[in-house]
Amino acid sequence: MGWFDGWFGSDNSSSDPLRRLDPKLREFLERESPVKYNSSSSQQPPQQQQQTQSTSSQDSQQQQQQNQPPPVPPQSLYQDGRYAHLWKTYRPLSVVEAETKTDSEKLADVLEAFKERKAKIGRAALENCADEQFSWAECMRGGSWSARATLCRAEVQRFERCYAAQSRLLKALGYLGVAGRTPEADEEIQMRADELYHRMLAQEREIERAREEGREPPVFPPLLDGAGKDAAGAAAGAGAGAGPTPAADKAPDGLEPGPATLAAWKQQLEKLPPEDREAEEQALRAEYRAKAEMAAKIQGIWQEQAKEREARRAEGKETIFDKFAGLFSSLSGPKST
Repeated sequence: MGWFDGWFGSDNSSSDPLRRLDPKLREFLERESPVKYNSSSSQQPPQQQQQTQSTSSQDSQQQQQQNQPPPVPPQSLYQDGRYAHLWKTYRPLSVVEAETKTDSEKLADVLEAFKERKAKIGRAALENCADEQFSWAECMRGGSWSARATLCRAEVQRFERCYAAQSRLLKALGYLGVAGRTPEADEEIQMRADELYHRMLAQEREIERAREEGREPPVFPPLLDGAGKDAAGAAAGAGAGAGPTPAADKAPDGLEPGPATLAAWKQQLEKLPPEDREAEEQALRAEYRAKAEMAAKIQGIWQEQAKEREARRAEGKETIFDKFAGLFSSLSGPKST
């Protein structure tokens, strides 16, 4: 009854050469033939191969597209490559402004970046001490009469200690670094500082409980890694004061404090509680490195200015400002004895 398929237009007529034979003859051929013919199995593998080849080619094309740089910068509204010929000569505004800045503007940018990092430390410390600040505000609004009579002194001391400790930990963890970092990295440092502060409070509670019970106070590992400390400054300590500037006392590598700075730090650290000294020493070192990096950038700008003045002088285009700058640098430079 194979002629029924012809009436209904079956699409397998071209794929199966045996379907037009008599069913009995076809059964005999299939039984006696050494090669078994299966129309469905013969057709499926090529289709699967085509599918696998198409998927592999698509994957390779996607990888090539990902590896290739985008045809247009991210400032373009059409990231599919339209108007790419118009974006070939595009330069970001920040690059153009950086090239056209004067030397005084470059110096101001370096100083402003350092000030901004210090201000961000204060803001991050306030965020980490939000609970203490809220307790202080609640005490001032609806605290007991005795607490308000003392202007909520206990809450104020708790907040001030949190702010000082958080600022110290943020500096020690590298939050003061002027090098550009992503907001995610700054947030990780901020969370790490808050975690260390609460760990310090938990350790203090354990020590106080042991003293009340008459037990030996437990010994905890240091909050911060002490690797890289200088032997002369290993007294460890806490305090918000900064030592001499890197320009006044500079180690051979320019990023490590000299003996005079270490001696000044040691005097500051001895005035602080032992539990705060380690974090404070790390904070002082981090602040010193940040100042040294800022001084190195300023020194690089000055050297670039000197090279430009020398080039103008060699070309005979020296200006009056160049003469005054050269005179000032010769007067302020090191004098030979």
